[in-house]
Order: sequence, then C-alpha cells, then structure tokens
Amino acid sequence: MTRQPDMRGRTIRPHAELNLSAQYAAVRAQSLKLCEPLETEDYGVQPMADASPPKWHLAHTTWFFETFVLKQAQDNYQPFNRHFEHLFNSYYNGVGTPYPRHQRGFLSRPTVAEIVDYRERVDEGIQRLLGSCDDGQLVERIAMGLQHEQQHQELLLTDIKYNFGHNPLYPEYGGYVTAHPHVPTRTNFAEYAGGLVEVGADKGFCFDNEQPQHDVLLYPFKLADRLVTNAEYAAFIADGGYQTPQWWLSEGWSVVQQQAWKAPLYWSFMDGQWMEYRLDGLYPIVESLPVVHVSGHEAFAFAAWSNARLPTEFEWEHVAASRAIDGTFVESTAFHPQALSRQTPDIQQLFGDVWQWTSSSYGPYPGYQPLPGTLGEYNGKFMSSQLVLRGGSCATPQAHVRASYRNFFYPPDRWQFSGIRLAKDA
Repeated sequence: MTRQPDMRGRTIRPHAELNLSAQYAAVRAQSLKLCEPLETEDYGVQPMADASPPKWHLAHTTWFFETFVLKQAQDNYQPFNRHFEHLFNSYYNGVGTPYPRHQRGFLSRPTVAEIVDYRERVDEGIQRLLGSCDDGQLVERIAMGLQHEQQHQELLLTDIKYNFGHNPLYPEYGGYVTAHPHVPTRTNFAEYAGGLVEVGADKGFCFDNEQPQHDVLLYPFKLADRLVTNAEYAAFIADGGYQTPQWWLSEGWSVVQQQAWKAPLYWSFMDGQWMEYRLDGLYPIVESLPVVHVSGHEAFAFAAWSNARLPTEFEWEHVAASRAIDGTFVESTAFHPQALSRQTPDIQQLFGDVWQWTSSSYGPYPGYQPLPGTLGEYNGKFMSSQLVLRGGSCATPQAHVRASYRNFFYPPDRWQFSGIRLAKDA
C-alpha cells in the first residue's frame, strides 16, 4: 500500500519543538569548528574530482541559503558577490550554470577571509528573516538548508581525509580510536520472519527520496549482529580476495584491475604489516575496528567470499526502525569507527561508525514526487546507477540520521566512511 504525501510531506520540516534560530547558529558554527585544525594552505586543495576544497564547502552551503532563501524573500536582494552565484553552484542547472566541479581547486580567490565574510553576511540576513518571517515555505527551506549543510560537514571531513591520506607526511587532523583486545571471531546472525512491512518516513525531518511511506514484502532473512572488522577483511585479502575473480561482480573486477586495488582505501603494506591512515595519523591496523573506506564492489566481493550477501535497504530499515539511534557520530570527535567493547546477542552498530552498503539500487519509491521547482534537483536527478547506504557514520551528525535515511553512492566510491554488514537468506 502506498501513501501519497501532501505538499508538506514532500518537503523537509523543522522539528516544532526546536528554536530554528538557535539551530541555525549551531549548525553554521559547527562547519567552522571542523575547519579549526586546518592551516590556510589546506583550504584550497581539491585532492580529486569527486572531492571539494574546504573553502568551497563553506561557500557553497552559504550560497544555498542566499540563493534559495534570501533571494526568494527579497525582491531587491543584492547578492554578496554576483560571481559567487556561478562559482559556488554545485549542480542546480535551474538557477544558472555551475562552475565545473573538477576545477574547484583552481580557485585561489576568493580568499578564505572573503568566504568567512560571505558566511557572516548571509547569516545576518537569515537570522533577521527568522525574526520576522511568517512564510512557512521559507522556514522549511532554511530547515532543509541546515540538513544540506550537515551533509557537507560530512563531506568536508571525508575530503580533508582524502587530501591528508594521500600526502606522504600523513598529517594529523584529530580524533582517536578505542581499541579492545577482544576481536570477534565469529559472526552471529539474527533471524527475521519478514512479511509485509512499512518503510519510509512520514514525520519529522525527511528528504523527498524517503517518501512516500509504503509497504514492501520481505522474505525471511538473517542480519549480522555487528559490522565486519579489519581482522576479517585482512583474512579476505590474505586468502587472495583481490586476485580471485569469482568473488567479484564483472564491473567490480574490472575496477580492481584498472585501479590495481589490493586493500581498502588508506591501507598500505609497510615493513611487513598493514598500516591504516586515520585522521589521527598513520598506524598499524587495529583488528577489532570495523573495516572502513571500502567500495560497494569490495563489499559485494567480501560478502560472496563469506558465503553471505549484503542486506537490502528495506531489510536494514526494518531492523533499524525499532532501535535507538546510538553509535559513534561526529559529536564524539573520534572521526573513526570504534570497536565493540563486547559482543552481545542483540544487533549492534546499526547507526554511526560506518555507512553500510546495501544491495539495493538507488531509485524512487512508488508514488515518489520530487520537491517542486529547482529544489527538485536535490535528490531525484541522481536516481541512476547508484547503491543505497544506510546508518550514518563517525563523520555524520547524530541528529541528521534516521532509520529511513537513504544515502547513495556509485559502487566504485570508497572515500566515504563506508563499511560492511552481512546478511543471509533464512
């Protein structure tokens, strides 16, 4: 059964009990806080085409509020800099021609100081608007802009890590890991009966790709009680995982050959041992930590080698929907997935630590309707050739995550904090 949402149901809605002005100030301040460990030289580096320089993230999130809120609220609005309308447009063709993504790192100007001034100018405008605005649509757009900025805070960390992790100096950004001597030696699978279950969001914050809420049929399945560890993934490598085509999908095997993959991103074999770059530096791999920075292709291959499979996004959501959103999030300042202190009979690590690859293609739900106008480009235009990931990561704000949240990346992508949970047919 598919439930058709009304117009408000297809937009992101602020929690009524929160002071949106205070929430706005807190989210915007967090972006700058994440940049505190950086030097000026770090702000302009674009380490690859899919990543962006830190100063671009700071400017683009500001451009979003200026373009979709302030310009809509004031007929005679004067932009901070009319060239920013082109420079910091990401992919919204409905409001202009975006600056080429792969060239963002070419921009030595505007300076970091100018971008900070830009943020302050727009912040003042938004706060004035919040003090007097009775336009519900604009308030919803501000709330959506905050969710958008939280997404870019996560991208900010992943892009900084890609920069630092490919620097021979292996610079330290910050963070820590909590290691435990106990390394799980077996995976326990909890069994679920399946049946007709409800998925999707119908209240609180939600993006259009999480709606409409609808029913899906699940066959009986089993879900692993924890994430895959570094020790388990190292065993896959030692068993010739990257040299054995039978474990890989055809496209994945081609990528392995073309990119010469031998291990997860940020793993290097040095002096007879596997080393891993984390945001707190370069260290020998800690066996009890969840494996992270693996692609969808690697997740599929590891699952096949393990005589298991990846869960569907709906199996994952069905299990997670009744669980508390608890785990390692960006607020911990760990900036790396953490080890379990003990293994229990219950499902653990559903939220936080690593985004979990699913076997589900990213596409629209039955009855899906994108947001009206240009904001309809936010999610719907990307519903092609990508996989859904669930659960959030150690770089995700905790309040940003919910059981219905659908992240999506291409199968070869692995610079995100992505990991693996196994599933089986019952």
